[in-house]
Amino acid sequence: MTQIITLRERIQAHYEALSLVDRKLADVVLVHEKDLLAYSATELAALAGVSKASTARFFKRLGFADFLAFRQHQRKSAPQPSPLGRVAQQGLRANPLQQHVAQDAQQLQALADAVTDQSVQQAAKLLAGARRVWVVGYRNGYMTASYARALLSQVRAEVHLLNEGAGEDAELLAEIQRGDVLLAMDFRRRTRRLSQVVGIACDAGAALVLVSDARVSTLAARAQALFICPPQGEAIFDSYVGVISLINYLATATLAHLPQKARARMAAIEQVHAQLDDLEPSL
Repeated sequence: MTQIITLRERIQAHYEALSLVDRKLADVVLVHEKDLLAYSATELAALAGVSKASTARFFKRLGFADFLAFRQHQRKSAPQPSPLGRVAQQGLRANPLQQHVAQDAQQLQALADAVTDQSVQQAAKLLAGARRVWVVGYRNGYMTASYARALLSQVRAEVHLLNEGAGEDAELLAEIQRGDVLLAMDFRRRTRRLSQVVGIACDAGAALVLVSDARVSTLAARAQALFICPPQGEAIFDSYVGVISLINYLATATLAHLPQKARARMAAIEQVHAQLDDLEPSL
């Protein structure tokens, strides 16, 4: 039984005993049940024409401690589409290349529409001023986390990938202190481990910069800077073109906050490359 059916059954079980105000809310919830995670309590109240307090009481009558508990339940129970499930729906034939590229272009445009320079500068200031920067991402987030660490480590020292594969997650987490920043990648299909790591880092005093594909996230409430990069289209494999572009821009913005230190570090790195003679000359 899916979570949506469970929610509908909860409402149906209480519907006859609901007040007129609660029925208005129930009707709104049922109409928007497929995308409830996109709405706040205030927005649902406005759609139903009732007060926010009435919305809180309504969800308590459905058996939730409060609206936040309801959203957490929704998100936890919502299905996370898998590539295998999409293959079953679409078959194995790939979309035309032009359609694939157009979807990536739409993702970049959505990023440009959703992210402001103010939010980027806020995150860049945190990353530039941190004692240490810790980066974490699991599954699909691992690639983008590795890319973020690679760029930021050229701009400043003390940039570490938490889940680097050496099995020392606990040792690294134990080093996090107030004044540090955690840059976390939160993408479907998400693991329970990420919320645990974020909780430990934030409890230790680290600021959180969160990059997520979820419009509503239980991690977002702890973030000092939040970027939403939802996947576009229904391709078998999720595309992270928008996220990669955002990370690239964020690293450049961080560099701008450390003009002298970043230049000195980049010059030192180039000097070591010259000594090692490890890079092939450009063609």
